This record gives sequence, structure tokens and C-alpha cells, in this order.
Amino acid sequence: MIGADEERMKNKLLAAGVVAAAVAIGATLLASWGVVSVPAVVLESLRWAAIALIAGYATSRRSLTGWIFVGLLAGAEMGHDWPGVAVKLQLLGTIFLRLIKVIIAPLLFGTLVVGIAGHADLKKVGRLALKSLVYFEVVSTIALLIGLAAINLSRAGYGVVLPAAASESLNVVQHTATQMITDIFPESIAKSVAEGQVLQVVVFSVLFAMALILVPEPKRRPMLEFAGSLSETMFKFTNLVMYVAPIGVFGSVAYTIGHLGLGVLLPLLKLLGTMYAALTFFVVCVLFPIALLARIPIKRFVRAVTEPLTIAFGTASSEATLPRAMEEMEAFGVPRETVAFVLPTGYSFNMDGAAIYQSLALIFVAQAAGMHLSFGQQAMMMLTLMISSKGTAGVARASLLIVFGTATSFHLPMEPLFLLFAIDQLMDMGRTVVTVLGNCVACVVIARWEGEMGGEVMT
Repeated sequence: MIGADEERMKNKLLAAGVVAAAVAIGATLLASWGVVSVPAVVLESLRWAAIALIAGYATSRRSLTGWIFVGLLAGAEMGHDWPGVAVKLQLLGTIFLRLIKVIIAPLLFGTLVVGIAGHADLKKVGRLALKSLVYFEVVSTIALLIGLAAINLSRAGYGVVLPAAASESLNVVQHTATQMITDIFPESIAKSVAEGQVLQVVVFSVLFAMALILVPEPKRRPMLEFAGSLSETMFKFTNLVMYVAPIGVFGSVAYTIGHLGLGVLLPLLKLLGTMYAALTFFVVCVLFPIALLARIPIKRFVRAVTEPLTIAFGTASSEATLPRAMEEMEAFGVPRETVAFVLPTGYSFNMDGAAIYQSLALIFVAQAAGMHLSFGQQAMMMLTLMISSKGTAGVARASLLIVFGTATSFHLPMEPLFLLFAIDQLMDMGRTVVTVLGNCVACVVIARWEGEMGGEVMT
């Protein structure tokens, strides 16, 4: 009974916050249109009361996502009500950015080394490994390109107007093809880390992992254990840093709104709609035709993946769905050894939903900066995303970290990234569903490709 009472109280608190927010927004709009006359101090009090109620709900739920949302609301309100004070809060956002930046290089190194060298026994798996990796790269690259096309069509980022200082600090020097290719390869890994050159860190990590595969097992194992320990530590480091995300978002959004006004938040709705449209297009025009070509019984497959997809949407975690997804795919008729290889590997190399989000979010940041990128520049950004995202499944807000690191290496402004934080949970739910669905389809397709599924299963 106590648990039920607490749940009801939490729901009432949320309902009160939503009602108070609706009343505050409605009263503010009516006052701005001249329909009613309400003192400004009353409108401010209403809005802050709504934020306080939502903060109370986030506290009762112990929800980091809720507190990030509260940070967004409070920052926007601070910037709107007291712009003179808000512009001095940029320090909070700057500190948070520095904490994020320090994560990128060791996280990529650890996950890529483990992801590549940790599968040194793929030779024993033979055709299954080769076919799986080829399939993963083709489909995830298509997903990346769909996200790129979607954001170029919607142009959602061009609605964001950055402060003049941010626009002036951009490095928009055009590089030749020779320079772009040369810049992929590091001359010093320390220099690459210090300058935030993500692609150079990735290339070093990939080459290091390939060399590690050639090392005899007794000498390879300690380095793999070190890389695994490093990646796990950086996952925990990320979780710690995320605890201060609401403060960082508050400071940065307050600063941005203080400079630009509330209109800067409107493009987020367009961005959210763009991403879900791109995810839907990918499912309908890529995964569905693949399923038909593989002669997968659609109705039966949908029943099998419904529960894993529901878990994915609710938790926004592909890792949380893995046990149940493996059970369902095995019950569907995929051999256990195929399920055991394809699904876990796919969660590192076939992150379709994350690929769509990452390409879309990165170009959104560039558009917000007013940059008109050439085809070559966008291709280089996509190459960076395609390689650097491998092996990051399981880390909190991994896709956002990858976008952050890539944006840093291309000298994009940081302000739009805080706007992405505000709706990341809503975006994460959708992209996780598509990632899980894509890997379940891959599992059946690879089994079919290997001739491991009987005809009676496919009817």
C-alpha cells in the first residue's frame, strides 16, 4: 500500500506540474497578445512554480533525465527573466564541456581495441563473421546516409541563431582532398588527443588493435584486459560526469537564451520530427525489404520482437534488451551459436538507430553554426562517425558523446549540443528501438544466408 500511495503522489506531482506549466504558458501567451493584462511578476511566479513542481517530480523519481529537462526549463526561464545574470552563467557550461572532452579519447581507445582485438577468434567463426560484418557495415552506412539526407532536407538547424562570439570563433577553413586524407592519420597520438582529433584517435586505435591481434595470446591478453578495464572505467567516468549534466545544461541554456531569446528552442521540435521521420523511413524502406528478401514471416517476426522493442523504448538501452532478444530469436528458429555471435556483435557494429541520430545531430550542429558544408566535408564527418561509433554500446548517452567528439574535432560550436541534451531522452528511445529491431532482423538474415533455418520456419 505504501508503494502504491507513493506512486500516486508522484503522479499527482507530475500532473500538477503539467497543469501549472500549461496555465503559465497560456497566461504568458495571452498577455503577450494583449488579450489579458497580467503583471509580469505574476507570470514569472507561475512559470517558476511550474518548474518547481516538475523538479519535485524529478526528485521523487530520482531521474537524471528529468533533472536535465528541469535544467533546460530553469535555464530558459533564467535567460528570459534575468538575461543580465544569465549571460554570466556560461562558466557552468564550460566546465561541463571540459569534463566531457576528457572522456572521448580513452573511451574510444578502450572500446575499439576490445571490440576488434577481442574478436581475434573470428577466423574460427569463418563465413559467419565475414558475412555478419559485411551486412552490418552496409546497413549501418545506409542508416548514416538516411540521417544525413533527412537533416539536409529539413534544414532544422538553420533556425538556431548563435551568439556572434560563437560564430566568429568557428574554424571554417576549406581543406583540399589531399589535406583531408592526410589529416586522417596521426603524427603523434598525444597531439591528436590534445587537439581533439577524433578520427586520428580512431585510426590509431584500429591499427593498434590489428597489431594486437597478431601478438601471441599470452602477451595479447594483458593488453586486452587493460583496454577492457579502461573502457569500463570510462563508462563509470561518464556516469559520474552525467550527474552534473543538469547544471551544465542550466548554465549553457541560460547563457544562450539570455543572448538570443526563447526562439532558439523552436528548432528542437523540427529536429525531433526529422529524426522520427528518418527512423520510420529506414524501417519501411530498408529493414522491411530486407526481411522480404530473406523470406522472413513478418507477422510472426513482429510478435517475436514486440517485447524486446517495448523494453528498448521504455529503457532507452539496447543492452537491457539483449537477454530477451536472444531468447526470442532462438525461439524463432535461429541456432543458438548464431544468436550468440550476431546479436552481441551487432550491438557494437550495427547500431542503425544510433547511426541515423549521429549523422542527423552532427549536421544539425553545423547548420546551427551557419556552415554550408561541401559534399567532401560531410563525407569526412560521416566517415568519422562510422568508425568512431563502433564498440560504444552500453555507455550512457554514447551517441551524444560520439557526436560531441566529432563536433569538437571539426571545430563546431558547443552551444547547439546543449540543446540536443534537452531532448536526448526522447531521441534515445526511438533510436534504441530501431537499433534493436535492426539487429534482430540481422540475426535472422544471417542465419538464412548461412542456410541454418529450415523451410518450415520461414513459412
